Amino acid sequence: QVQLVESGGGLVQAGGSLRLSCAASGRTFSSYAMGWFRQAPGKEREFVAAISSSASAGISYYAASVKGRFTISRDNAKNTVYLQMNSLKPEDTAVYYCAARHASIGYYSQRIYNYDTWGQGTEVTVSS
Repeated sequence: QVQLVESGGGLVQAGGSLRLSCAASGRTFSSYAMGWFRQAPGKEREFVAAISSSASAGISYYAASVKGRFTISRDNAKNTVYLQMNSLKPEDTAVYYCAARHASIGYYSQRIYNYDTWGQGTEVTVSS
């Protein structure tokens, strides 16, 4: 089972950009479907983006609220998944979590309960 460590959060003005990283331990990273979720204060954790398990780029999937602004990608050589966040809005403020699930190639999910490994989270604050 992998362990996940997120980084890249911080404070940014509305309209700005941040890139989050999630580094995974282990030697079979390509066999893991990866997801990004977020939890704002007082709210439930919600899906942001997912990328399929893949030996290459993978298939990506986005929540409607971030589609066109956020991009998820993976670098299997570095055991890392990224979330590039552009045109940030105050409503994007949350703790962002990386999640993983060992799966067959091509699998991805937007469901929280389909992931069994989670990182500790990285905080993103977008000021207006």
